[in-house]
Amino acid sequence: MSIDWNQYDPNNFFDELIGENGEARVSAERLVEHLASLDEGELEARRQMAEATIHEMGVSFTVYTEEGNIDRAWPFDIIPRTISKQQWEKTAAGLKQRLKALNMFIGDLYDKQQIIKDGIIPEHIIRDSKNFRPECIGMKPAHGVWAHICGTDLVRDSDGEFYVLEDNLRVPSGVAYMLENRSITKRVLPELFEKEGIMPIGDYPSRLFDTLVSISPRRIKRPEIVVMTPGIFNSAYFEHAYLAQQMGTELVEGSDLVVGDDDCVYMRTIAGLERVDVIYRRIDDMFLDPEVFEKESVLGVPGLMRAWRAGNVALANAPGAGVADDKVVYAYVPDIIRYYLKEEPLIKNVKTYLCDDPEHRQYVIDHIAELVVKPANESGGYGMLIGPHSTKKEQAHFIKLIKADPRNYVAQPTLALSTSPTLVGKGVVEPRHLDLRPFILQGKNSYVTTGGLTRVAMKKGSLVVNSSQGGGSKDTWIVNGGIADAI
Repeated sequence: MSIDWNQYDPNNFFDELIGENGEARVSAERLVEHLASLDEGELEARRQMAEATIHEMGVSFTVYTEEGNIDRAWPFDIIPRTISKQQWEKTAAGLKQRLKALNMFIGDLYDKQQIIKDGIIPEHIIRDSKNFRPECIGMKPAHGVWAHICGTDLVRDSDGEFYVLEDNLRVPSGVAYMLENRSITKRVLPELFEKEGIMPIGDYPSRLFDTLVSISPRRIKRPEIVVMTPGIFNSAYFEHAYLAQQMGTELVEGSDLVVGDDDCVYMRTIAGLERVDVIYRRIDDMFLDPEVFEKESVLGVPGLMRAWRAGNVALANAPGAGVADDKVVYAYVPDIIRYYLKEEPLIKNVKTYLCDDPEHRQYVIDHIAELVVKPANESGGYGMLIGPHSTKKEQAHFIKLIKADPRNYVAQPTLALSTSPTLVGKGVVEPRHLDLRPFILQGKNSYVTTGGLTRVAMKKGSLVVNSSQGGGSKDTWIVNGGIADAI
């Protein structure tokens, strides 16, 4: 038996492949038709091929547990999600707009703080931010850019429109998995790449390299660029190594670097010290430099902030960029766009309640069973409450947390996240909820990936897509030739 699309039911959610009338969306027509032509045995063979490819390529991630760290193979679904090129171009423009405004916002916060003086954002929101770094005041990074790499999480609600769920501006991860998803899919469904107008994504490493070159303090033909990792036990170490290899740069740990008396950063090599121009750091601010931040850190480089402030090395992302990676600040981004760019946001935010506001806080407490409650600075799906899936005891616990530290919590409606067909058994597809994390680069120029990392909640009915919480992933196809698929 092959897939019977007549039996596929998205349960009134917006589905990425199948429209309300039960027919394939324009961008998915050839994919849906081709999948229907494969019998159960062929589909299972393709799924097994994907698993074998993942093991062969060593695509893995680390889950932290109380029992220890567990390395797991990358969970992957072979059925891609599709988006029309026309719709993606509009979305990409909105992502560039958003990051441009956020970089202007960060630069303002570490300079004149005009946006606070003009009453657009309350002073205490920034003063109480865990990611505001007074040590960065007065810095002027190249091109006025603080966040050079951003991973913005998008969701589609029941109306079929993309909404921004959150911005990841500190050390966003996932792009290597996006690239590997494409490599796997090309092996599993090679015939579709011969005739389908699927837009390529393979230029990301070269685009990232060009972005990093553009921020080098030394104007030389080949600046020395390194990827700085916390080490092999980090959950995203696979990605750190992958990107360094793809860009042709060195992968280093803090112990491989030293700051000289001239306030320049040098890399230890067998030939002696070699000056470093740009560090793509995958380490949180607090562990970057024990002279300035966490004094017990063995992951960072003593004097690194001194070298950065002296303008002798560029850091991507810049320290302090995380001040805009705050779910409370997120609520103000539409106003931030209007303030700095004098434009209307091209992509909407999800409605957000700030527990710091007494009226919002009371609404959240009264409706906690209906809302998703999140801490302001957690990531990976940790520390949040999904109201409709929670117990009375869990709700009572979160009400206590909110009352104790209202600035640290926001709440949003439980969204009707879009779904996409996912292979859950031999020849059996069911809808699973998903999101999308495209990656935006900004240096001298801006760039948005063609699509992004699609993350899937593999458990039936679940809304949690994070791999650390049992989520999976699938390839994302931006299809040239299809019309917009929004309702």
